[in-house]
Amino acid sequence: MNKPKRVTINDIASLAGVSKSTASLVLNGRGKELRVAEATRQRVMEIAQMTHYQPSIHARALNNSRSHTIGLVVPEMTNHGFATFSHALETLCRDAGLQLLIACTDENSSQETLAVNNLIQRQVDGLIVASSQLNDSEYQQLSRQLPVLLFDRHLGDSTLPLVISESIISTATLVEPIAREVEEFYFFGGQPRISPTRDRLAGFRQGLEQAGLAVQPEWILHGHYNASSGYEMFAELVMRLGRVPQALFCAACGLQEGVLRYLSQHHLLSAPVRLCSFDDHYLYDALSVKIDTVMQDNRQLAWRCFETLTGLIDGKLTETPHIYLPARVRRRTP
Repeated sequence: MNKPKRVTINDIASLAGVSKSTASLVLNGRGKELRVAEATRQRVMEIAQMTHYQPSIHARALNNSRSHTIGLVVPEMTNHGFATFSHALETLCRDAGLQLLIACTDENSSQETLAVNNLIQRQVDGLIVASSQLNDSEYQQLSRQLPVLLFDRHLGDSTLPLVISESIISTATLVEPIAREVEEFYFFGGQPRISPTRDRLAGFRQGLEQAGLAVQPEWILHGHYNASSGYEMFAELVMRLGRVPQALFCAACGLQEGVLRYLSQHHLLSAPVRLCSFDDHYLYDALSVKIDTVMQDNRQLAWRCFETLTGLIDGKLTETPHIYLPARVRRRTP
């Protein structure tokens, strides 16, 4: 079986009976500007349409030093927040004639380095990264070659551009009224070395302090930002207590999913536990269990990331290098 042959500008020029340069001018939209005859322009375009001609992105990149692609690096695509963000960002890129390339790291710094290098080899024009690194040294060096934008999490006091949701005040606002009604309040977080865990824990502590509830060390538990980790931590907690806790804050949807799975499997959905979480999910509205949440505006996050990075690619300096977007508290309990 013969390998299909890609249609080239040379093929279009030959079929249209014109030079390669004339065909190139027409296909790049400059035929009328440079006074190529209308009949010639029409013939070239008809042949291109008939043969399903598609311009080479590599040739396009060589012509203007751009690949018209953006790289996105996220820890996990199954995470509801990252999935919503990625979909919104891909739509913005598509509407602007750009291609979004997505790589996942599984919260592994070595995998992240590999993913970033692969995107650079594909000559992306800029990078948007939710990083699992401990510092920004690699990205500071990389930013000398192409624009790098951090999002969702910060790397210490990095000077790199950043777009992130505010999480400390919003978390404190969420947990404070619940803390006034209970005597114990547990926290399930992800890896303590990354900023989302640290910031959401800071907000949790602040909310309990404002409610006059002293945080006990055994209330703070860490795992990974996935459902399996949430399930395992909750199972261990219930075994230790001999009952469900009075209140629980999960630092992400994935952890909350694991808790709900445990409650469902053990017929505890009606048990007296107050649940709250950072990040919202549309399915929470359909549950008998009422979950109060902090809602990030992932579409606004995507827009601000897109706006900032494309501006950097065009050589525009950012007026506000660090953008903190407000998050909203959504209460479902009476």
